[in-house]
Amino acid sequence: MSLQFEKFESLADLHAPLTLEDAGLSRDLVEQLLLKTLNAVGDLTGIELTHRLGLTFPVIDPAIGMLKTQQLCEIVGGTSLGPPSYKYRISSLGRERAGRFMDRNMYTGIAPVPLDQYRAYMAAFLALTPREITRPLVKAAFAHLVLSDRVLDQLGPAVSAGHSLFVYGPPGNGKSVISQAIGNLLPGDLWIPHALEVQGSLIQIYDPVNHEAYPAAAESTGLDATGQHDRRWVRCRRPLVTVGGEMTLDALDLSYNPTAGFYRAPVQLLANGGTLVIDDFGRQQCSPLAMLNRWISPLETRSDFLTLQSGQKFEVPFMVLPVFATNIKPAELVDEAFLRRIQYKVFAENPTPWEFTRIFENCCRDRGIVFDEEHVEHLIERVMKPRQIMLRGCQPRDLINQALLLAQYRDEPRQLTIELLEQACASYFVDEDQGVTSA
Repeated sequence: MSLQFEKFESLADLHAPLTLEDAGLSRDLVEQLLLKTLNAVGDLTGIELTHRLGLTFPVIDPAIGMLKTQQLCEIVGGTSLGPPSYKYRISSLGRERAGRFMDRNMYTGIAPVPLDQYRAYMAAFLALTPREITRPLVKAAFAHLVLSDRVLDQLGPAVSAGHSLFVYGPPGNGKSVISQAIGNLLPGDLWIPHALEVQGSLIQIYDPVNHEAYPAAAESTGLDATGQHDRRWVRCRRPLVTVGGEMTLDALDLSYNPTAGFYRAPVQLLANGGTLVIDDFGRQQCSPLAMLNRWISPLETRSDFLTLQSGQKFEVPFMVLPVFATNIKPAELVDEAFLRRIQYKVFAENPTPWEFTRIFENCCRDRGIVFDEEHVEHLIERVMKPRQIMLRGCQPRDLINQALLLAQYRDEPRQLTIELLEQACASYFVDEDQGVTSA
C-alpha cells in the first residue's frame, strides 16, 4: 500500500512507511544507502541506521538481510532486543562494493521520496490548504509597512489567486519588502522531502538556506514506528525564495554535480508551495523574455518539466506564486502577450506626505528614538520640495541612519535634530546642478 494523499482529511502528518512498498523504494537503492553509510561512518546498530536513513527498521530489514547473505556486512554485537539493536559492520567485500556505489553517486543520508509520492502530496496540499484571503488578513500581514488601501486591495486578490504578479514602481518604494511580505499571507506549513528519486536519479530538495524547518518532534527508540512521521520529509514554513540580479537561466533547470553524482533542485522547485520573488526583474543575467519563455507553460498549466542528464524529461508540480519586482516599466521589459500571462500588476507608488510621516515614525520607533513630526515637516517643506525631490519609502530609514551615524561620529546624544537631518540630506541626495563639467 503506497501513500494515498488524496484520502487525507489533514496534512498534519506523514506516517512512516512500514514496508519497502510503502516507502516506494527499491531494495537495491536501500542497500546502496546502507553500504555507503556503514562505509563512511563505521559500525552502527539497526536503530542508528534507521536514524541515518530516515526509514523504519521494517523497511531496511530486508536490505540488511540481503547484505548479510552476500557477505557485504556482518553482525558484530548487540543485545537480546533483536535485529534493531544488533551492531552491523561492513566487510572488505562490502567496502569494495560501496566504493563502486560512491563512484555512481556520493549521496548518503536520508533516503529519497519517489516522485509519484511527491506529486500526490503536492496535489493533496493544493486541495486541502485554505486559500481564502480577506482584507483583515491582508492588513495584518502588511501591518509593519505603510501601504495605501489601493495597494493592499490589489495584493489580496492577487495572492488569493495564487497565479503570478508584477510589483513595479519607482526605486525605493519597498517593492522588495512588499514582495517578501506576501509570504505572510500564505497559511499553514508544508512538508518538504530531503530528496527525490526520479528514474534512479537523486535530486536534493530540502535546503536549510531557503527552507525554515520547525523543530523536530521527539522520536521513539525506533523499535516501534507506529504513529511516527516519515522522516524523509521535513516540516517547514511555506517557502519564500528570493533571487536577484545574479540569477541565470540555468537556475530554472536541474543542476547536476558530476563529482557528487546527484542533482540540486531549481529555484522554482525549492519554492514549491510558497513564493518565489524575482527581485530587480529585468537586471538578471538572462533576458526577461528568455525567463518568461521558460515559464509560459508552467504559469498556465501549474506543471513544469525538468530534464535529466540522460535527456529524459519528467513532470513536477509548479505550485509557486512568482512575484516579479522591478523598477523598470513592465512594457519596456516584455510585450503585451507576456504581461497578459502575469495577471496581476501592483504599482508601488510614491508615499503621500502623510504616509511618509508614518514611515518616518515607524523607523524612529524601530530604532528606539523620539519621533518629532516637526522634523518631517521641515524635511518635506524646506529641503525636498524646494529641490523637487520626490518622496520615496526608503528615505526615512536612510536619512535617520545617516543622521544617527553623524551624531555618533560627533560624540553627540543619540537623537534626531533638524541640523543632523539637513546634514544627512546633503550627503544623501545628489544635486544635479553641481559636479564636474566634462571637457
